[in-house]
Amino acid sequence: MHTLMRITPLALAALAGTAFAAPPAAADDGADVQALANQLEQLKSNYAQEVRRLRELDMQVQAMQARLSGRVGPMGPATATATAVEHGSTPQTSPSNEGYASTAAEAQQAKQESRRSVDDVKQQQSALFSRRFTLENSLTYARYDRKQLTLNGFLALDAIFLGNIAIENVESDSLTYNLAARWGVSPNLTLNLDVPYLARRTVYQKGGAGGAAAAIAQEETNGNGLGDIGLSANYRLFGERGWRPETVLTAGVTAPTGRAPYGLDWKVIERDDDDYIRFAVPKDQPTGNGVWQANVGLSMVKTADPAILFANIGYVHSIPRGFNDIDSNPDTVNPGDVKLGGSVYFGAGVAFAFNERTSLSLSFSDRISARASTRFEGGKWMKVIGSDANAASLNLGVTYALNQHTTLVTLLGIGLTPDAPDFTLAFKIPYML
Repeated sequence: MHTLMRITPLALAALAGTAFAAPPAAADDGADVQALANQLEQLKSNYAQEVRRLRELDMQVQAMQARLSGRVGPMGPATATATAVEHGSTPQTSPSNEGYASTAAEAQQAKQESRRSVDDVKQQQSALFSRRFTLENSLTYARYDRKQLTLNGFLALDAIFLGNIAIENVESDSLTYNLAARWGVSPNLTLNLDVPYLARRTVYQKGGAGGAAAAIAQEETNGNGLGDIGLSANYRLFGERGWRPETVLTAGVTAPTGRAPYGLDWKVIERDDDDYIRFAVPKDQPTGNGVWQANVGLSMVKTADPAILFANIGYVHSIPRGFNDIDSNPDTVNPGDVKLGGSVYFGAGVAFAFNERTSLSLSFSDRISARASTRFEGGKWMKVIGSDANAASLNLGVTYALNQHTTLVTLLGIGLTPDAPDFTLAFKIPYML
């Protein structure tokens, strides 16, 4: 009795409050959740600020690149992504050639694509060793027109010419299809095979027909067939580093698989009364040089963004070869040997990469050939007068990447000397596997 009497109403209320109170651990968990939520909000705010800073830097870089390359980069994706982050949503990113690269993979892809136009220029000037196999189709048109004044007579009193004055004109149009294969054997070695097919049309005009200076005789001949097949190798001596350009050594051989210009059948157009041939033309046009040739050269490429500098120099040696007939007289057959003169070629130019797809090139090229020599059977070597040549040209080119594997190359060559074609126009489509 005395024990029960000691439990007062105040004590009962205290016991009831203790029984229904929240556990201390639950109160601590609620405080932790609130702290984490505050940290998350702070991180979101900091992330949005960092993204805005990155976007601002990215837009500044794009503006500088646009001033250098002549184009203006888009700003839409950057602004949209920054706005999405500010509103708390997750930015959606996808691989693109433009704008900010949000991942390392996108940055690497953008870096590779930005060098595409540079690689295409290198492919045309030497060899691109990073490409395993390249198949190239090309079509080249060349126009050649040469006039020559022929005097057949003598001077009387050192002032008056007595005899025939004839003007010879040769106009030639040639179309060459070339199938080339480039195989990268190793990171520093590439093998090349070139198989050309030629179609040629030549018009011969000769004044003074029948002894009359005003009369002109004309004859047209055509010819087509396989050209001289070439096999070559490119070896990279030095890679591009600092001021040093990429240097490639080229060596190759050309086989006389085309129709030789010696021993052809002739068509006689006009004879004199004493049976002297005044005008004769070959029945078929040649498609090759007729001799084996070996060449060696160096090519150098240096990138100076947005420009690409390149140069080359080389030498071509011809091996003497015998033919059943080397006489230009259709009425006679004289076997003998032919030795073409050695040729030195060189060139230099610059290309500008406008963007990752397009580049424009400007270059000068020249090929100087020594006189050829002939030797009739049992005779001595004799120089062929007028067989030396200096063919210089100015070249303009545009390279455009159609897609990831295919490139379109256009080249226009303008002849600067009489021995060079008046102009050449070429289209090349390399396909990289």
